[in-house]
Amino acid sequence: MAEHVLNQTPAPVDGFIPGPVLLLGAPGVGKGTQAQILMDLWGIPQISTGDIIRENIKQKTPVGLEFQDLVAQGIFVPDELVNRMVALRLSQPDAARGYILDGFPRTLGQAQWLDAQLAGDGFPGQNGEVTPAGRLPVVAVSIEVRYDELLRRITGRRTGPVSKRIYNIYTNPPQVEGVDDVDGQPLVQRPDDTEEVFAERMRQFADLTAPVIEHYRARGRFEVVDGEQPVEVVTERIVAALKRLRREGM
Repeated sequence: MAEHVLNQTPAPVDGFIPGPVLLLGAPGVGKGTQAQILMDLWGIPQISTGDIIRENIKQKTPVGLEFQDLVAQGIFVPDELVNRMVALRLSQPDAARGYILDGFPRTLGQAQWLDAQLAGDGFPGQNGEVTPAGRLPVVAVSIEVRYDELLRRITGRRTGPVSKRIYNIYTNPPQVEGVDDVDGQPLVQRPDDTEEVFAERMRQFADLTAPVIEHYRARGRFEVVDGEQPVEVVTERIVAALKRLRREGM
C-alpha cells in the first residue's frame, strides 16, 4: 500500500489530541466542508474507505486483490476485509494524534470491531508502538439539517459546465436565470440532484447510519450539531462537542 503520510506530524493545536472522530451527516449537510476545516485545524487526515480501497486495488496489495476478486464475482465483501484495510491505514504516522473517519464504520459490525480494536491492541505503527490516538475511543458528531432545507440545497444546485462555478437557485442564484455569471454558458443540473434521487439517498443514509448512531449514542460518545448555522458557527460547535466528549473521559 502506498505511503500517503506526512513526513512530520504537525504539532497539535493547543495540545488537544482529537483521536478518532466520526462525522455523520446526510447528503448536503456540509460534512465535507467541516472535515476539511478540522483537518487543517489539527493537522489530521481524513480516512476515507473509498480512497483506501481504490489505493489498495491500484497498488495490487493482497487485500486489494482479494477485494477486487470478490467484487468481480459479485460476492458480498465482508466487513472483515474492509476492517483489515482500515487497520493498515490507521497504523500510519499521520494518524498518530487522530483522524476523521469518512464512510467507516458504515455498519454496526464495523463499529463494534473498531471499538474493540481501540480498546485492545490499538493500531501499532511501524515501530510497534501504539500512537496517542491508538487507544482513544471514537467520538461521533452528527451534523443535522431539516429535510426541506437539504432538499433545497441539493435540488437547487446548478453548475457552470466550463467555469465549474456552483450556484443555488434558492440561496445563491446567478444574475441571469439559468446562465453562468462567468462565461454566459447555460447552467446544468447534475442527474443525481433530483428530488427522487435525493429521497432514495436519504433513505439509504437513514438505513445505514441509524444502527451506528444508536451504538455511539448508547455509549455517551455522540452529539448533534445544528448544520443550518453559518459554517464557522458549525465548526465552533463541532470543536466544542469533541473537546467536551474527550474531557469527560470518552
